[in-house]
Amino acid sequence: MSNNEIQQEETKAITEKEYNNAPLVVVPELTEDTGLKNMIIDYTGHKLQPEDGKVDINMIAEMLASEFPEFVYAFAEQNFIRGYQLGLEDATTLPTRETEDAESTEE
Repeated sequence: MSNNEIQQEETKAITEKEYNNAPLVVVPELTEDTGLKNMIIDYTGHKLQPEDGKVDINMIAEMLASEFPEFVYAFAEQNFIRGYQLGLEDATTLPTRETEDAESTEE
């Protein structure tokens, strides 16, 4: 990787605060009123009382982790297992693909 590529990579980095305020992380305005969604957002807002009055996903995750750790643990465990399975699949198929690519370029 050239120095120019490294510099471009570094300029793309954002801070944690920028990440937490990104549009995909902030809870959007409710288009559908669902009871559970409203309850979670309201509970988090009342408990944490953010200065701007907006609740983001990070706040909800922190609240769930402190109030309902069994759920967060089970959710994290499933994500870990799926990631581990994907890693094992990649470990067995990637060397095969690289070998096939090398053989096709040699011909």
